Amino acid sequence: MAAAKIKKGDRVIVLSGRDKGKTGEVTMAMPKDGKVVVAGVNVAVRHTKPSQGDPEGGLKRSEAPMHISKVAHVTADGKPTRVRFETQDGKKVRVAVKTGEKISG
Repeated sequence: MAAAKIKKGDRVIVLSGRDKGKTGEVTMAMPKDGKVVVAGVNVAVRHTKPSQGDPEGGLKRSEAPMHISKVAHVTADGKPTRVRFETQDGKKVRVAVKTGEKISG
């Protein structure tokens, strides 16, 4: 399995789809499925009937997972960038390709 270029807590921008151009923080990464959940992006709406566990029912909104190829890291100036791995001080670190800055995490 390849190393994760996008992890939980990263700021990303959506590259395609109805939410193209939106930015958000990765709240959950699913590396085995190749998907990520981004806060406030790809919101799915479910119509639920009232039940014993949920007496209100109604419209329930939640972020749905999206494919990892639809998102990219955001640089400090808000532009998308790819991620590469480099070895610094004997450790493998993630580096933004456009700016060359180290990505924390």
